[in-house]
Amino acid sequence: MGLFDKIKEKLSNEFIDIIEWLDYTDDTICHRFERYQNEIKNNAKLIVREGQTAVFVNEGRLADVFEPGTYTLNTQNLPILTTLKGWKYGFDSPFKAEVYFVNTHLFTDEKWGTKNPITLNDERFGLVEIRAFGTYAFRISDPGIFIKDIVGTDNNFTNFEINEHLKSLIATRFTDTVGEANLPIELYAANTSELSETCKEVMQPEFQSVGISLEKFFIENVSMPEDLKKEIFEYSRIDKLDLDKLTKFKTAKAIEAAATNEGGTAGAGMGMGMGFVLAQQMGGMMSPQMGGQQMPPQQQAAATPPPMPQAVQYYYAANGQQHGPVSFEQLKSLFANRTVNRDSLVWKQGMSEWAALKDVEELKAFLGGSTPPPLPGA
Repeated sequence: MGLFDKIKEKLSNEFIDIIEWLDYTDDTICHRFERYQNEIKNNAKLIVREGQTAVFVNEGRLADVFEPGTYTLNTQNLPILTTLKGWKYGFDSPFKAEVYFVNTHLFTDEKWGTKNPITLNDERFGLVEIRAFGTYAFRISDPGIFIKDIVGTDNNFTNFEINEHLKSLIATRFTDTVGEANLPIELYAANTSELSETCKEVMQPEFQSVGISLEKFFIENVSMPEDLKKEIFEYSRIDKLDLDKLTKFKTAKAIEAAATNEGGTAGAGMGMGMGFVLAQQMGGMMSPQMGGQQMPPQQQAAATPPPMPQAVQYYYAANGQQHGPVSFEQLKSLFANRTVNRDSLVWKQGMSEWAALKDVEELKAFLGGSTPPPLPGA
């Protein structure tokens, strides 16, 4: 640098004093305005653009904060700095102070996720593990607190430096929230909007304590192991199906499949059985004109079986709601897949009130390990 350039720089530093920051990045949160020996002359121009806040720091102590606008720096608009400096009748020019520009626009599409699976205790499936990830958006709501507690003396603070802290905070609070929600495991993925709002309310005070406002929080996905997902799907289907109709449908399909297997033993046996049934039906329908004998009315009545006794239907309580009616076998299946347990309330026709499953005589067989009565004379 030549002598003329040095003189020009000195004159520029002495007579031209405009303090401003043009942000050409998308990730800078806080930038310290660099001046020669941090000197600022009297009546210097301070330009704060929209989406920015300027913060003056004097010898490590927070001073004046400026919102967007253009300011002429003097004792009238630097009241805190004037007090700190002890200026009574104006201030010396130049004076020393650090100026930090804080970016207050919205930082969007920040990623978060659980590094390790979260273990939950579900009433039906026991201990299960889930993972979650999503996005969030934040802005600096209190630049003074943010500089004092987070930035410190960093001259160019980016959102990368704060994101690791925020993601750890989010993962911790998310784990606490889903643990306390105590929802059935399949509802976590189905209620992401409600869960997102709850997590945001829980996390907001933590963010505010360091001068940050959590503007948006989204849970994009809650995942679980594939084997658990298949088990939940199977349970959901069984819970919605009529087990009696399902059993009849599968039996009919099995008969159809066996009948089409003409070359196999099963097919031959099934064909013979169906032939016998058809022969008996046709024999009973034959009239005397076709060579058959009409059975007397007494024999016809004796050959007709009485109607089947009506199966007992049960109602049961689950998740605070009444369900049913279901058959004995259906209730047994519900007990096997843990929809109901030994303490679940059940009711059938003839009972005066609801009773625990373990106290209904015919349902005690579900529990196993029955004890015989003592021997006579023992």
